[in-house]
Amino acid sequence: MVRTLLAASVLALSLGAAGLHAQPAPAPAAAAQPAANPVDPQAIQALKDMGAHLQSLKRFEVEIELTAERVLADGQKLQHAATAELQVVRPNKMRVRMSSPRSVRELFYDGKTVTLFTPALKTYSQAEFSDNLSVLIEKLKQRFGIEVPASDLFVWGTPEAPFDAIQSAMFAGQDFVDEVLSDHYAFRQGELDWQIWLSAGANPLPLRLVITNRSDEARPQSVTVFDWKKNPGFKDSTFRFVPPKGASEAKFVPLKTS
Repeated sequence: MVRTLLAASVLALSLGAAGLHAQPAPAPAAAAQPAANPVDPQAIQALKDMGAHLQSLKRFEVEIELTAERVLADGQKLQHAATAELQVVRPNKMRVRMSSPRSVRELFYDGKTVTLFTPALKTYSQAEFSDNLSVLIEKLKQRFGIEVPASDLFVWGTPEAPFDAIQSAMFAGQDFVDEVLSDHYAFRQGELDWQIWLSAGANPLPLRLVITNRSDEARPQSVTVFDWKKNPGFKDSTFRFVPPKGASEAKFVPLKTS
């Protein structure tokens, strides 16, 4: 699930799965055995099942809580928190509210126009757009550096899902996430270790994502918790931006290219 990880886990000290404990050393005369495949097909299939279910959701609403660590030059860690709310109608409607102590921003897309609104400044930027959500998310990132929270939700279940990048995959048992029985999986991908908890059963949804950055010896982590809303009641007007009184328009500022 690590594309943006997500661009966005705590690395478990003990994953609790069978076969993970240290084994006795083989006798000197024993022939060396070939290493087992570190990628468990069951874990990969779990991601595929999750992706298929995500893609089957034509309407969904999810609240996201993100906690991330920042490492100072002396190695001290600082923890920061943010939240996001996503309301989605496939293939081309979305509203996102991104909140942190430093800023609040809202993104609207009604299938024809994309709008980024900053309530504190009462400013908004708009552009015409008519493609699907996956293309919109990628264009916003490439052209303007705007990251849509949990954008991997739109990647899994598509040909762009990064299975080839996964170097290790395992089932780590079952846990409860907010009283929901969940299947716990752990993966290694490049310099990231990540864990995901999927709701158990025929319709798996991601409930918790934990990422550890191994490229930094301090091992900073991020934790994302997903709260899925069943039977969302929003209307088409949810995705249409109406400028509030006193708001002013500003142009989108493209990223500088060298």
